[in-house]
Amino acid sequence: MKKVCIYLIVVTSLIAFGCEQSTKKNDSKESTGKLLENNDELKELDIESLKSVFGMEGKEKDGQFKVTVPQNDLNVMVDGFKIIPPMGLGSWAAFAPTSGKPMVMGDIVVTEKDLKPVQQEIIKQGLTITAIHNHFVRNEPDVMYMHIGGMGDEKKLAKSVKAVFDKVTEIRGANPSSATISTVQNTLDTKLIDSILGYSGTMNKGVYKITIGRPDVNLKEHGAPVSTFLGFNTWASWQGTNEKAAVAGDFTMLADEVAPVIKALIENDIEVVALHNHMVHENPRIFFLHYWGVGPVEKLAKGLREALDKTGVKNEKM
Repeated sequence: MKKVCIYLIVVTSLIAFGCEQSTKKNDSKESTGKLLENNDELKELDIESLKSVFGMEGKEKDGQFKVTVPQNDLNVMVDGFKIIPPMGLGSWAAFAPTSGKPMVMGDIVVTEKDLKPVQQEIIKQGLTITAIHNHFVRNEPDVMYMHIGGMGDEKKLAKSVKAVFDKVTEIRGANPSSATISTVQNTLDTKLIDSILGYSGTMNKGVYKITIGRPDVNLKEHGAPVSTFLGFNTWASWQGTNEKAAVAGDFTMLADEVAPVIKALIENDIEVVALHNHMVHENPRIFFLHYWGVGPVEKLAKGLREALDKTGVKNEKM
């Protein structure tokens, strides 16, 4: 009987201890949840400080700030089509608030001559290089795209990015945006493109560009949301005629979407020219794909629509 009583006392003690430990764990989870919730509160960006460093207005959206430097000085040709900034030939940097220090993400267009010294300047300024890739093939001259990232106070980040822009100006002997931008031929039936893709775009210097976001994906970098404004989007830029159009663009994809999108594009005679990342600390993992197509506008649009159907992008009018 004594043994039974002792056993019951031991079991009761263990149960009580387990309940106490469980309560502590739950309290810990609740405490951690509150901390995470507090960390998710984004601190407001000091946009005026950014403007003062760059000396330009830039663009603002939802508390974020973006500056763009069109590469008007680069006379790039691909398969007989002239590539101008609206076709994806622009350097940019976008600043966003986080729960701590602000974050910058950007893309710098470089020539083969620019590549090494601009890389060195990026590292010198305390920024990081998160991707280097092409947008085109058979392009003359050859151009590359270098993605950058960083965190810090607004003035420090802005000065670092401006130093990178200034390095490009130094190497080329003039500010890339100071050259006169060309206008390309465009007699495309844009309403036909809109009806097939389910989205509409804007015309700029003969380039018709459609930008499609991914509201179905809650993408974060360093715990901060990454929006369409920060480059998280699928896009298509068009020029040419209905009989011979050129389209260049970018698909943003989750891991399971990569293979189906590539298959759809290739089967529709649209070249996949690059597959890469833009970020290194993003959640969920995101892939970016660049493509180039030349042919009848209706065929190209249907090919892109088939590829879009392999992603979470819905067919809807914008």
